[in-house]
Amino acid sequence: MSDREPPRRRVPAPARPARPDARRRPGPGARPVRRPGGPRPAAPRVIRLGSPRPRLRLVGVALGMVLAVFVVRLLQVQAVESSAYAAKAEQNRYVVHTLAAERGGITDRNGVALAASVDADDITADPTMFTRKQLKIGDGPQQAAALLAPILGQDQDTLAKKLATKNTRYVLLARRQTPQVWNQISDLKSALNKKAETDSSTVNVLAGVFSDPSSKRVYPNGDLAAGILGFVNADGKGAGGVEQQLDKELSGKDGKIRYAQSGGREVPTAGSTETPAVPGSDVELTIDRDIQWAAQNAISDQVAKSKADRGYVIVQDTQTGQILAMANSPGFDPNDLSTASSSALGNAALQDAYEPGSTAKVMSMAAVLEENAATPLTHVVVPNRLHRGDRLFQDDVDHATWYLTLNGVLAKSSNIGTILATGQLGTTQRKADDVLYKYLRKFGIGSYTGLDFPGETKGILAPPDKWSTSQQYTIPFGQGVSINALQAASVYSTIANGGVRVEPTLVRGTKGADGQFTPAAEPKKTRVVSAKTAKEVSQMLESVVDDEQGTGALARIPGYRVAGKTGTANRVDPATGKYSGYTSSFAGFAPADKPRVTVYCAIQNATKGSYFGGQICGPVYKKVMEFALKSLQVPPTGAKAANLPVSYSP
Repeated sequence: MSDREPPRRRVPAPARPARPDARRRPGPGARPVRRPGGPRPAAPRVIRLGSPRPRLRLVGVALGMVLAVFVVRLLQVQAVESSAYAAKAEQNRYVVHTLAAERGGITDRNGVALAASVDADDITADPTMFTRKQLKIGDGPQQAAALLAPILGQDQDTLAKKLATKNTRYVLLARRQTPQVWNQISDLKSALNKKAETDSSTVNVLAGVFSDPSSKRVYPNGDLAAGILGFVNADGKGAGGVEQQLDKELSGKDGKIRYAQSGGREVPTAGSTETPAVPGSDVELTIDRDIQWAAQNAISDQVAKSKADRGYVIVQDTQTGQILAMANSPGFDPNDLSTASSSALGNAALQDAYEPGSTAKVMSMAAVLEENAATPLTHVVVPNRLHRGDRLFQDDVDHATWYLTLNGVLAKSSNIGTILATGQLGTTQRKADDVLYKYLRKFGIGSYTGLDFPGETKGILAPPDKWSTSQQYTIPFGQGVSINALQAASVYSTIANGGVRVEPTLVRGTKGADGQFTPAAEPKKTRVVSAKTAKEVSQMLESVVDDEQGTGALARIPGYRVAGKTGTANRVDPATGKYSGYTSSFAGFAPADKPRVTVYCAIQNATKGSYFGGQICGPVYKKVMEFALKSLQVPPTGAKAANLPVSYSP
């Protein structure tokens, strides 16, 4: 037998039952049976569902396109233009403000404030916060300007234009406003914010207005020493006087602060970086405020009384060259330049060039004595008229022939006598001119004083080979040559200092932010004439004041020996360039035998009363000198004057 099993036989399936009879009642869902000869039954409505695949394909394509756009844009932002967008985001997010350095103060020699800086605010705005998109209104700049104009005192339309500036996030609305101004704006902003919280229709149109800390320059003494101090411009930079001359030292160095902002407000958690501002240095002047006040009052009163164009007074320490006062009239108030006359701005004592007249004779006499051409007692015959070159010269007063000593020539301020004396400086007039020119230059005429002051004039002194025929004889008595007031004062300080010229100084030193005081450099000193010559000239100048024949009697100061000289010169009108009116002056020092203070006064174009220097400048000299001597506590020496003779008997 085989191990394999035999194949299974297929058994037929049971037969299906026959279909039921056609006449059987159809069940539910059965197809109706058509009866022969009867009507055809209506076919039932069949609802079939649409295929979702086309719609899904369409949505997928649309989403794919959108995603493709996002991907492309993402690549553009993050890869292609990432640096540009990062910089733009940084710019919009972070704000950089300048921290203004506090300007250094200016004081007198005793530390009294002459110019100072006080807290102030620069009112600024972000124009992007006034747009229709930001405020949801179309007239945001106009509404804000209407609120700010009365507070800032500015034109409403001008403010509106600033607030509507495009492509910037910073505009300056007003500089250096007082804290009270910003407080008004801040209070108004707060009020608008509170109203906006309760009334959705209210918009805070001042949300984009801010303040930057700043400082404002003030001059506590008003117009006192304004010509020296100068002023600052709208940008806070020195625009005149010491403010301009030492602007770098006074200004300091501005700092910066950088912080994140949102909606115009600082984000405190984002951090900030700050470079602190370095304050400017304080400047200490040689000026004495009290002496400056006395000088300014005296010259202002006399200019008003004489109805003159202007006047100046210089007070100088004869030993150190330091300027104790430099007063001008008319002056100006640097706190309010809107009321100042353009002709009064500046420092006329240094900027005006004019012919000094007889006060310049002291240089001629010093040259004659130094060259041993004469002595104070040398006899000089002074005629009523003197013919020289193409001119006929005369003195201020008509007189018979005078028989004067050289001392008397100076005491009586004789032009003719001065021409005769300086003619002895050389064997020819041309050689005499050369010698005189040399001494004028040594005294500082035709050169800057050394102050390096803005706008200072060095005067006019032509070289001797350019002197006209008339200048050869007028320059010795102070016509045909121009100087400024400080140069004139320096001449007398040189005689008072034993013949040594000390360059005038106006600044004693500076004090930095560290509190360290740095004194000014020592002034340059130059020997002009010998001590012997200086002493002789001093004694001659005493005769001008003390002798009954002298022209400076109104400058006498009881108890003190006074050396001085009057001057009355034809004045060149700056408007026409022709001679018109007079320059009246007086210069001198005291005590004459132990000098401490030099005072120089000049008045331009006095039109009322006397115009002689001794008459209108002598009293000014006296007032200022008396005050200065008392203020500096300078006692009289008690020594007797030399009383040199003025005239002689022929």
